[in-house]
Amino acid sequence: MTFDFATAGRILFGPGRVGEVGNLASDLGNRALLVTGASVERAAPLEAILHEAGLETHLYTVDREPTTDTAREGRQRAIEVECDIVISFGGGSVIDAGKAISILIPNGEDPLDFLEVIGRGQPLLEPPLPFIAIPTTAGTGTEVTRNAVLASKEHKVKVSLRNASMLPRIALVDPELTHSMPPEVTASTGLDALTQLIEPFLSIRRNPMVDAFCREGLTRGAKSLLRAYQNGDDAEARFDMSLASMMGGLALANAGLGAVHGFAGPFGGMFPAPHGAICASLLPHVMRVNLSALEKKGDDGDLMARFIEVARILTGDQKATASEGVEWLSALCMKMEIPRLGFYGLTEDDFQDLTKKASVSSSMKGNPIPLSSEEMREILELAL
Repeated sequence: MTFDFATAGRILFGPGRVGEVGNLASDLGNRALLVTGASVERAAPLEAILHEAGLETHLYTVDREPTTDTAREGRQRAIEVECDIVISFGGGSVIDAGKAISILIPNGEDPLDFLEVIGRGQPLLEPPLPFIAIPTTAGTGTEVTRNAVLASKEHKVKVSLRNASMLPRIALVDPELTHSMPPEVTASTGLDALTQLIEPFLSIRRNPMVDAFCREGLTRGAKSLLRAYQNGDDAEARFDMSLASMMGGLALANAGLGAVHGFAGPFGGMFPAPHGAICASLLPHVMRVNLSALEKKGDDGDLMARFIEVARILTGDQKATASEGVEWLSALCMKMEIPRLGFYGLTEDDFQDLTKKASVSSSMKGNPIPLSSEEMREILELAL
């Protein structure tokens, strides 16, 4: 067995740690592009911390999941104000936008020159501007990954801008920043976190180091997600979900994902749906079909043992079967009122196009067992 492991240059985790960002940022630059979500008022305390440390800040807002146009416009904004550091403060969309902007500033304005699948796939040769990621949601783990997901309107798909140098210089994870998440966002991002712990644990690229993060993250996420959904001010649950999210990012960055994300990228390019909500809708059904495919294959070795281990972590029952783990996920989705994919516009007429796009996605290549076109269609039928 051989494997690589890489992550952010430095990780700071814990309640209240956002107060340390001023000194950290001032060591990296003087003029910051501060990438935020639509509510710039929420970033005002962070701006004050940065100003007190002597930094000049220039805002760039990202009010939806980032596109290739977002990356181009953000890059131009950063160049116009001569920024020498990029800081993202927000959810996964904001952090992905910041990552893309920081790497494109020295490499070129057109993401399509570098994007996988739909782009020209040219290498990103120049190192990015120093980048600090500060998540305000608990789900994507993108503060510790080496890619930025961008939607291409013309191609109707989401793909990754990816390079090892895109790992943030600093990832600062403060669970207190997640307390204001509304229940529906807590649900979708939290199930995305669980997905990003389950898929790497089952991935064909799984390895012992990633396994440790997945086991710990799943244990915390399974006991705390519903609590955080029901009571946003449950500090212990928010702490657990922030940790689970970060561990999911560490895992996926070093072991890949699977069919949930294989479908989620193309689906997000075709329909106006949040990434986390797509993953939440798909997770139980992908697990069910993967398990069925594995049982048909007659494999009772390491992979089946992993499905059983996931089930026992999720349910807290050391006698649980793999199928009972799938049922636990389905029940959790119902308790948190996760919409089905038809809610976002999917119909059976879209199945062929969606499965075709999903089959060539990078995430699908990490699925623990190859899925036939019929099995992929079955997933969509179950999730519709």
